[in-house]
Amino acid sequence: MTNKLFTPRFIFIATAIFVAAISRLFPHIPNFTPIAAMALFGAVYFENKATAILVPLVTMFLSDVALELTTGWGFHNTIAYVYASFVLTSLIGLWVKRNTTVQTIAMGSIASSVLFFIITNFGVWAACGFTGGISGLNLTYVMGIPYFAPTLLGDLFFNAFLFGTFYMVQRRYPALIRIKK
Repeated sequence: MTNKLFTPRFIFIATAIFVAAISRLFPHIPNFTPIAAMALFGAVYFENKATAILVPLVTMFLSDVALELTTGWGFHNTIAYVYASFVLTSLIGLWVKRNTTVQTIAMGSIASSVLFFIITNFGVWAACGFTGGISGLNLTYVMGIPYFAPTLLGDLFFNAFLFGTFYMVQRRYPALIRIKK
């Protein structure tokens, strides 16, 4: 009897997400990170929905622990909003999974960036005690605009890297291809 969970496909996908998470520990442009790509990629390629959400989520958490231990920047007062956007990005990935094409991956990546921007900037405003009411929220979004471009570019880059690499590796190693039921 073979273990259906730890297949070569599962190991490759999990390793790719882990390597992406490790990249967060290296110096980088602010917000140019693989966070959304980890969630989107895992949701599209893991077979089981719970695994598709939990493996990237646990990997994200472990990289946040490493960031906290090495830099003190792993956990902050808006981390719950980051994780909420991460889980919602996984749900976008489950949508992309139904028809995985370059276009749906790009749309999922862009949607993830916008979602992250909306949720985390709301989180910044909420963490500041809802200062300024609605005008304070608007100001928070305006002040977040310079961080959106690196977020969008990082999401597109890391999604292209993860999805493109997996596509090419599957062509070379057919054991990684999902058998459709």
